[in-house]
Amino acid sequence: MRPAHGLIRRRPAALAPTVLLATVMAGCAVGPDYQRPALPPGVDAPAFKESGLWTPAAPAQAAADEDWWKAFSDADLNALVAQANAANQSLQQAEAQYRQAKALVQGAQAAFYPTVGLGASINRERSIANGASSVNNTHAWSLQAAWEPDLWGGVRRRVEAASESAQASAADLAAARLAVQAEVVNNYLQLRLLDLQKDLYARTIEGYQKSLALTQAQYRVGVVTRSDVALARNTLAAAQAQAIDLDLARRQTEHALAVLLGQAPAAFSLAPAPLVVTLPATPTGLPSQLLERRPDIAAAERRVAAANAGIGVAQAAYFPNLTLSAGGGYQGLGFGPWFSAPGRVWALGAALAGLLFDGGAREAQVTAARAGFDAAAAAYRQTVLSAFQEVEDNLAALGELEQEQAAQDEAARAAHESLQVLLAQYRAGTVPYTSVITAQSLALTADRATLQLQGRQFAASVALIKALGGGWDALRLPDADETAISDSSSSRSSFRE
Repeated sequence: MRPAHGLIRRRPAALAPTVLLATVMAGCAVGPDYQRPALPPGVDAPAFKESGLWTPAAPAQAAADEDWWKAFSDADLNALVAQANAANQSLQQAEAQYRQAKALVQGAQAAFYPTVGLGASINRERSIANGASSVNNTHAWSLQAAWEPDLWGGVRRRVEAASESAQASAADLAAARLAVQAEVVNNYLQLRLLDLQKDLYARTIEGYQKSLALTQAQYRVGVVTRSDVALARNTLAAAQAQAIDLDLARRQTEHALAVLLGQAPAAFSLAPAPLVVTLPATPTGLPSQLLERRPDIAAAERRVAAANAGIGVAQAAYFPNLTLSAGGGYQGLGFGPWFSAPGRVWALGAALAGLLFDGGAREAQVTAARAGFDAAAAAYRQTVLSAFQEVEDNLAALGELEQEQAAQDEAARAAHESLQVLLAQYRAGTVPYTSVITAQSLALTADRATLQLQGRQFAASVALIKALGGGWDALRLPDADETAISDSSSSRSSFRE
């Protein structure tokens, strides 16, 4: 059947076999149907390897339907995370990328429908014949429609790939939100621990000042040497320098929090306050559940599905394309006879076109699509392995840090007991001041190590919650229908967690 050009009259009955063929073939879709890639061994293990090495310091935990950071029981922290959810620029970027992915789904779905065009023209011409001049006005309008039935499923595979990519983008948004929330919680906890360290140094400096005053008094009466006074001054100055360094760390942490909240550092400040949070419990569940809990795993798996659909898109290029067209309109002189039978024209047509030789371009596209699928599958497996490593690492960290904390608490108690004994002996003149200096240094080091260890425990707890997905579930991903919603405001509200 030759293609239709212009407004050529056709018999409608001649299109019936073509339309019937298009309807029958519409159920076909080339390319492999998607199957989730096989996973490395150990994913279905009965328990995590390190799950038995720790017990939580406090058994409080957020309910299943509650935001995970609320398990730390800190009102200031809850307010900061809410601000980050609303104003963080990385989340704004991820949300915009999700809306962009949804728009691409709609663009791919548009290929299912016919295209319709409208045209109109007007011409005025002057002619001379046998010495007589005449002016004619010619008017024409036409309505054309064309449709390419999806005989081989190429359009369906494109829509499938776009929909899977949109789901991956939705999972990326959830992963970005979880990462921002974890950063806010981490920075807040570290800032509060810095406040505790600053308080420790304030008390330590006050004690060093008293020791310096005592040493100076003893030097004036000849009990100690001048070197003892110099040692006392050195100890005090070193502690003051370390306190200044803590001020710098706190300022920088506060700046980081401001950026996470979508604010300039100059517009944000957080007053010092005591650390009132407790280490929450983190139920780990079965290792296999991690596949549904982590948004980054879900995103990687959806990209594998999109790559699989891309194979079908590439294979569809081997088959010919059928285009059905129809048109109608009017062509004649003047406006008066518009819509009159003599001036009306119409046409129906069909065109079948296929590529016979392309130098191996289509084969290369299919090969590239299959390689893209293999790459996406490998990235998915690597994401799963990395996720399991993060969980196991932080389970092990919490277990070992709990034991280390108990030992460090004992070390701090012993250091303070030794300091008190040596100070009494120094006042009695039975030990040199160097012994007191050593004991003071050991006590400060032990106290600071205790606080730093507490910070490591909080960081490991937050990292474990993040590694387990923060309560997220793959059921939250939008389905194919939801990815085609055009209202951008709905996507913004649906993914505010």
